[in-house]
Amino acid sequence: MSAEPEARRPLAVTLVVALTAVVAGLDLVVGVLLLTGVDSIGSVEGMTQDQVTLSAQVVGGVFLLFGVIQLVVAYQLAKGSNGARLVVTVILVAQQLHSLYLGAQLDIQRVPGFAGLAIAVVILLLVWNPVSSRWFDRGRDSALATRAAWFLALAPAAFVLVMGYTEGTTIALAIGMFLALRSQRWWIAAVVGILAGLTRPSGFLLAIPAFIEALRGLKGLPLRAYFARAPAVVGPGVGTLLYLLWVGHQFGDMWLPYSIQTESGRRGSFTNPIDTIDHALHGLFNGNAVGTGLHVPWLVLVVVLVVICFRTWPASYSVFAAVSILSAVVSSNLDSFERYTLAAFPLILVVATLTKDRRVERSVLVLSGSAMTVYALLAFFHAYVP
Repeated sequence: MSAEPEARRPLAVTLVVALTAVVAGLDLVVGVLLLTGVDSIGSVEGMTQDQVTLSAQVVGGVFLLFGVIQLVVAYQLAKGSNGARLVVTVILVAQQLHSLYLGAQLDIQRVPGFAGLAIAVVILLLVWNPVSSRWFDRGRDSALATRAAWFLALAPAAFVLVMGYTEGTTIALAIGMFLALRSQRWWIAAVVGILAGLTRPSGFLLAIPAFIEALRGLKGLPLRAYFARAPAVVGPGVGTLLYLLWVGHQFGDMWLPYSIQTESGRRGSFTNPIDTIDHALHGLFNGNAVGTGLHVPWLVLVVVLVVICFRTWPASYSVFAAVSILSAVVSSNLDSFERYTLAAFPLILVVATLTKDRRVERSVLVLSGSAMTVYALLAFFHAYVP
């Protein structure tokens, strides 16, 4: 039996594309009417005429913006973009909220935008039905993605994501850059890489997986392909350099983000990782530095995960994980090791790969979430450095 019917776009998705385009058209009409027919709205109790005019213009502009975006989304939906499905859902909900605002604040219930309410409900029902979901998720492991999201949220060090650290931003940008690299959207990868370099001094490490991805499939391509990929490789370094130049301008020492970490009260000087681990083990068993010693079991686990990553995931993922971990163990102590490890997101993907069994997944999530709770308490009682 041919597999072609499975690849054919379902009728429901085709309807969604058409209805999304209709909603976009209605939004454009509403936007134009609000921007050109402000004088016909009349007065609104509690608002001056200038406030009414400004409100109508703002809302009209928003409707125009939504209309243009939804036309683009309709095109991407037709191509099978799963991201477009999420975008159209958010936009439709936001559009209806603005429609309610029009009715409540401007008292113009007969605006054509309200006709989009029924259409929006139909679109949401069509776009999220099982048949459509299977088509949008073709070639993807949505279960793996779901597990990875949960493991990232409940990782032992995940409590730092709500603290004053840059891990949340850094991880999001790193994942975004990998998505751009793997889909060969080089300029998007370059922009995201620059932003990642601006978030923390180690952001330049993303240049390594970018270089690996740039080499993939490069043989036989024309010279212009080399130049097209180069920005993605240099982007993280450019972002880091811009940040260091700003630090130098503000504090007189552009290398301060690195040198300050070598102070004895922080990460300490660069040293042999074996000596660092030996010191941590002594602290664990003699009771003088239990918090430091608790890093060692995670270090062993992380090394195992890195090895598995090299065997199961593309080289760019594995190398990025390896250099991220290496940068965390070359100082004189292992403080903040779990937090730095969290930024090596490919290890989360490895865990998600190894936990396909539902019972294993639940067990690991419970253990990981429990460990996160314990480590958070230790950090709050100053027995552990996150």
